[in-house]
Amino acid sequence: MDLECDPLPCEGGPRRLRKLGNDTRLRWKTHRFCRLDWTALCVSHYPSVAPMRLFRLSLRCAFYLTIFAMVGCGRKSTSQLVGESPASRSPSPTIVANSPQAPTLSPSPKAGQRPTLDLSRLENTVQPAVFLLTVFDSSGKVLRTETAFFISGDGRLITTARAIEGGINAVAKMTDGRIYNVSGVLSVSTTLDLAVLQADVKYVPFLPVNRNPNLEIDKRLGLVGSGLAGNDGAPRDVTISSQQSDRLEIAGPISSSSVGAPIVSENGEVVGVVTSAGEKAWGRPSTAVESLLDRVSSDAKPQWPESVQATVTPTPTPRPTPKPRIIYAPAPPFPTGVSRPGTSGSGRFRLTFDAKGNATNVRVVQSTGNPYFDSSAIQTLRQWKSSPSEGWGITVPVTFQSR
Repeated sequence: MDLECDPLPCEGGPRRLRKLGNDTRLRWKTHRFCRLDWTALCVSHYPSVAPMRLFRLSLRCAFYLTIFAMVGCGRKSTSQLVGESPASRSPSPTIVANSPQAPTLSPSPKAGQRPTLDLSRLENTVQPAVFLLTVFDSSGKVLRTETAFFISGDGRLITTARAIEGGINAVAKMTDGRIYNVSGVLSVSTTLDLAVLQADVKYVPFLPVNRNPNLEIDKRLGLVGSGLAGNDGAPRDVTISSQQSDRLEIAGPISSSSVGAPIVSENGEVVGVVTSAGEKAWGRPSTAVESLLDRVSSDAKPQWPESVQATVTPTPTPRPTPKPRIIYAPAPPFPTGVSRPGTSGSGRFRLTFDAKGNATNVRVVQSTGNPYFDSSAIQTLRQWKSSPSEGWGITVPVTFQSR
C-alpha cells in the first residue's frame, strides 16, 4: 500500500492525506507554531523531504517574527508619542507669562515706586480729541490761539474763558489737518475760567469726563496737548501736588501752550483742565467741568457774546431832518433918498440862519450898483425867518425899480 503526503501544510488547520490505496490512512498530528498549523511528514518520505521542508519553514518563521517585532515596536513608540502629555515633554512658562491676565508691557512696580504711564497709548487714544482753537475779533483779526478738547461726539468742547474773550468767531484746527467752524458759546464762567463751546461737526473723537471728585495726591497723570504744538503738545507725566474743591495745583513747570489742555488718568478720562502756566501752574478739576455742563439746557443754542450784545442793543436809526423853509420874508422898501424917476438896480444877497430860524448874517454877493439899494436890502433881509433846523443858508436876488 503506497501513500503520498501533501507537500505543504496550510494555515487554519491540517490538510488531509490523499489516499492512494483502498482504505488505509496515515495518522497525522497537528503542531502549532507562530500561529501556523502544519502536519507531520509521512514516514516514508521524511528522509528526502525533511531538510528542504525545514529550511523553508525556518525562513517563513523568521520572516513572520521580524514583521511581528516591527509592528510591536511601532505600536509602543506611537503610544508613547500620543499618550505623553505636552507638559511632561517641555513645560512652556512663556505662555503663562504672556497671558492677558499678566501683561508684560512694563514690570510690576516695586514697593514705594509709582507706576509709570503708557504715554504712547495716551498719544494714540487721547491726542486725536485735542486741538488748537483760534479766535477772531469783529474785523477778522486773530485774537489768540489756545488748546481745547472735545468732550462729546457731537462737537461740544472745553477751553478757558479767557480764550474766547472779545471773540465773535473761532475755528478748531485738528492734528490731522481738518478744520471745523465753532458756531458759538453754550456756557461760560469767568470765575472758573472755563467755557463750553459748540463746533459744527457730524462726529469727532472725544474724551470722557471722570466723575470721581477725589484725586490721589502725587499720582502720575497725563498732560496731553495738540500735535500741532510740537514738543509742547506731546504727552507727558504730571502730578497733582494739592487739591481744593475747585482748583488743582500742578507740580512742575507748565508751558503757556498747554493752557486749556486736558489732564487725564491712565484710562484717558479727563480729571482736570490746565488754566494757568508757569513754575506754579493751576487747573480746574473735572467736577468744575461737570458743573459748567449742568448749566447747558437741552435746547440751548450756541451764540457768541459780542454778537448777542449787538443783537440786543442795535444802533438807533437817525430820524430824517425836515427840509428848512422861509416862513417870514418882507420885501425891501424903495429908498427915500432916491427920487429921480427911472432909477433901478438888481443884486444878490446871502443869508445864514441858525437852528432857531433867525438870520444871523447877510452879505452882498452881487451889488445893485446903488448904495441906497444895498443898504435897504440888507436891513430888510435881517428880518427874515425860517423854520427850525440844524442851520442853513440861502441866496436871495433883490431888484429895485422906480416908477
